Amino acid sequence: MTAVIAVRDLTKTYTVGELAVHALRGVTVDVQRGEFVALTGPSGSGKSTFMHLLGCLDRPTSGHYLLNGRDVSTLDSRALAHVRNDQIGFVFQGFNLLSRTSALENVELPMLYRRGVGAKERRERAVAALESVGLGDRLDHHPNQLSGGQQQRVAIARALVNRPALLLADEPTGNLDTRTSVEVMQIFQHLNDDGLTIVLVTHEPDIAEYASRVVAFRDGRVRGDRPVSDRRRADDERKALEARLDEDALIVA
Repeated sequence: MTAVIAVRDLTKTYTVGELAVHALRGVTVDVQRGEFVALTGPSGSGKSTFMHLLGCLDRPTSGHYLLNGRDVSTLDSRALAHVRNDQIGFVFQGFNLLSRTSALENVELPMLYRRGVGAKERRERAVAALESVGLGDRLDHHPNQLSGGQQQRVAIARALVNRPALLLADEPTGNLDTRTSVEVMQIFQHLNDDGLTIVLVTHEPDIAEYASRVVAFRDGRVRGDRPVSDRRRADDERKALEARLDEDALIVA
C-alpha cells in the first residue's frame, strides 16, 4: 500500500542574516492511509516547520516528500498551489475565516479555484460539509455571530469540502475551552473513523492522546514515534461532560 505521506531525510534551513538556522535535520516519516498522527514537541522543535512542508506551504532544503506517491518536494509554487487545493485540507488555530462572509460562503471558497464545479454544486457541497459538522442551521451566520467552537467547525467544513486525501490541523484547539476542544476532537475522530488521514500539531499532551500515533520532535529531529495504547475517545468524554453539566444544573435549581 502506498503511504499517503512518505518523507525521506527532509531538511529545512533558514538564513537569518549571516546565521543558518537548521529547523529540520533529516526527518524520515511515513503516514499510512487512514492514520491519525499527532506531532508534538516544544517550541522550536521543528514540528510546525514539518507541518508547513507537509502542507506544501514551503519547500525543503533537501530530501524528498512523496504525497500519495508523487514527489512534491521539488514542485514550483504554481504546482504546489494545485496540490494544496486538490489533495490537502487545512485547519488552523486562528480559524482564518473571512469576517464579512457567511459560513456557507467561507466553505464555498476553496471550490472557487476548482474547474468544473458550478455554483449549484458548490452550494450543495458546502451545505453538506456544514451539516456534517453540525452547523446546518448556521449557514448564513457570519464569524462574529458564531462561538469559537462553531468557527472552528466552519474551518473544518471548509477543509473537507474539496474531499482531500489528507487533513492537516495546526493547534486546532489552542483557542478553545475544554468542552469545545472535546467537541472538535470528536469531529476529527469521526472523520478518521470514516477513513480520512489526519496529521495534527499540538503542544498539549492530552490532545495528542486522541490520535492513534504520536510523533515527537526535538531539535529538528524525530525523537519518538509510538502508537497510542490507551487512546482517548471524545464520544465518551463528551457524554461524561454533559452528564456533569446536567448534575450541576440540578444542584443549582
